[in-house]
Amino acid sequence: RFFCQTNLVLAVYGITLITGLPANLLALYTFVRKVKQNATPIDVLLLSLTISDLIFLFFLPFRMKEAADMKWTLPYFLCPLSGFIFYSTIYNSTFLLTAISVERYLGVAFPIRYKLKRRPRNAVIASIIFGVVSMAHCSIVYIMQYYDHGNGTIIDPSKRNVCYENFSHEQLKVLMPVRLELFLVLFCIPFIICCFCYINFIHILSRLPNISPKKRFRAIGLALGTLLVFIICFMPYNLSHVVGFIAWSSPDWRVYALLTSTFNACMDPFIFYFSSSALRGTFKHCLKGLVKRLHLSCCRRTFSWPQLNCSMVEESTQSSNDSSR
Repeated sequence: RFFCQTNLVLAVYGITLITGLPANLLALYTFVRKVKQNATPIDVLLLSLTISDLIFLFFLPFRMKEAADMKWTLPYFLCPLSGFIFYSTIYNSTFLLTAISVERYLGVAFPIRYKLKRRPRNAVIASIIFGVVSMAHCSIVYIMQYYDHGNGTIIDPSKRNVCYENFSHEQLKVLMPVRLELFLVLFCIPFIICCFCYINFIHILSRLPNISPKKRFRAIGLALGTLLVFIICFMPYNLSHVVGFIAWSSPDWRVYALLTSTFNACMDPFIFYFSSSALRGTFKHCLKGLVKRLHLSCCRRTFSWPQLNCSMVEESTQSSNDSSR
């Protein structure tokens, strides 16, 4: 059982890291350029979400190491640090996704009034507040790891080989109410706000007569993508908080519910794609470059006179690009 669980954890973490890292790096490059040129609130929020995902992915190998060894073998200070970053970035993502939904809704519901009042600075302030609130709630990781509420003494970290597990009854008295609060405040409220904003967002766009089918498709993709992230990535893990509070112990399936949360880092780029025209342009540019390289590579392997024929392909490709311009 533990062997299968270890393989599953490593597979999910590996897929998330391999797919999420390049996609988020591409998004980071795009949004940094966009913010420098002409920053808008949505660009700031998307940049903040990208940075949050990259921080999450940076600490993911520590959890992969723990899963591979089936115990914590790294320096112990990395245990609460990795857990703190892991959970904080998850809840920070819920806040940022909610803020993006609010921004999109206000943009179509009150286009003139909101355009006059929106400021990138407000998005920066909101991102900072989201990060502080998420880290404040998830500081419970440090409290649980280092303090024994039964005898009021500090536990020697060198005697531990597990990370954020095997809590005492006194620790559960503090942990379980906090987890229930996480479910209510950091998941339910953002999820309800997202549902309200995107349902009305789609409803308003559907009534506009001059909206193009492509724009309507992107709007629906943005709404469905965000709601799917909440349902697939965040809901199972947060439901485990409720089940754990009722049973007063962590459910056995909590480890699998936590795995779905990691997919957030590789699903967010889809939201970026539907939200930002700049990212769509960067993605299409990179895709065309990749297709061109693959085409030239196949050409060199196929033709018997590679230099002659491939140079002809390069010239024809260049001329077609020049004519399209």
